[in-house]
Amino acid sequence: MSRPFIFSSESVTEGHPDKVCDTVSDAVLDACLEQDPGSRVACETFVKDNVVGLAGEITTSAVFDYGKVVGETLREIGYDADYAHGTDYSYTCKFEKGAFLMNMLGQQSPDIKQGVDAAGAQGKETDEQGAGDQGIMFGYATNDTPELMPAPVLYAHKLGQEMTRLRKDRVHTWLRPDSKTQVSIEYIDNRPNRITAVVVSTMHAREITTEEIRQLLQADLIEKILPAELLTEDTEILINPTGRFEVGGPEGDAGLTGRKIIVDTYGGMGRHGGGAFSGKDPSKVDRSAAYMCRWVAKNIVAAGLARECEIQLAYAIGHPHPVSLNVNSFASNEVDEEQIEKAVQEVFSFKPADIVEQLDLLRPFYQTTTNYGHFGRENAGLPWEETNRVSELQNAVSA
Repeated sequence: MSRPFIFSSESVTEGHPDKVCDTVSDAVLDACLEQDPGSRVACETFVKDNVVGLAGEITTSAVFDYGKVVGETLREIGYDADYAHGTDYSYTCKFEKGAFLMNMLGQQSPDIKQGVDAAGAQGKETDEQGAGDQGIMFGYATNDTPELMPAPVLYAHKLGQEMTRLRKDRVHTWLRPDSKTQVSIEYIDNRPNRITAVVVSTMHAREITTEEIRQLLQADLIEKILPAELLTEDTEILINPTGRFEVGGPEGDAGLTGRKIIVDTYGGMGRHGGGAFSGKDPSKVDRSAAYMCRWVAKNIVAAGLARECEIQLAYAIGHPHPVSLNVNSFASNEVDEEQIEKAVQEVFSFKPADIVEQLDLLRPFYQTTTNYGHFGRENAGLPWEETNRVSELQNAVSA
């Protein structure tokens, strides 16, 4: 029996400056893949005030207007002509009204390209597709929730999603795009017992008072979205605890791609290898292998082989096989971990090219992954959320 503890996780909405950058980077990736599925993309974005910068390496036959992609993405987020305060990110063909684009994209290094390509090269040991970089990747699943995600980050994401819906559906026209959420949950015997604290901070229009914001979001957001059985009289609810929050988005803070990697994954409950996801094509195992690890871990938990599971992979750049695979059930396993690991290696292939094929990753769908977590959104059509290998794993461990 473990001691009781409280665990907290946060989320941010798509109007947060860092998430603006993640969304733009994935929009550029999708624009490349739409025309050229073989595109190699590593697109980093930064924003501050009315400046949007693109940097990184892209090798593609796709031809499109980068400025238009950036402008349409900003408008979809909500930084448009109806945005009543702060920098105007309205798109015109020459950014005449606001955003100034700095395009510093180059081409992928030929040395990296030869390691990734499914072709022989001097000094390369195989002619198979290799990993796009060295590194470690983790995937995690727990039966805390039906989505097999840790409860704190799942509920933080749900709050953020609903706040965005309230804004975009114009239920509350005073809401602005930049918001953050945080949920703290007490665990007893490693199970969620109660929500101890909820924090919501949202940018807003000038005409609404802090007291009105608190009343509306208490009723229309927190009490609507969070499970009533986990809320108690002692739950501390903090809404816009600093008071006014009128200046936000890229005007209030600079943003960078890849600066919300814990929000993107498991809220800190599962480990993270350090590599960001957004703006990277699936030859980059930082992204594709992390998706693969989640798929495997989720199927293990869904199969009843463990209550909680973490998968770690490690790769060498240019090499077609992982250099290590580890299965950790945190002593929650119903089957010997060695059997689980053996079954995993029988059912799944971890070669980079096979990951791409198994998860169908050469499609322009990455903007659907960017916000409110890359994991746990079962209705988003994300292939690594499928529990479609449960029977194979069960058969493999019983063989």
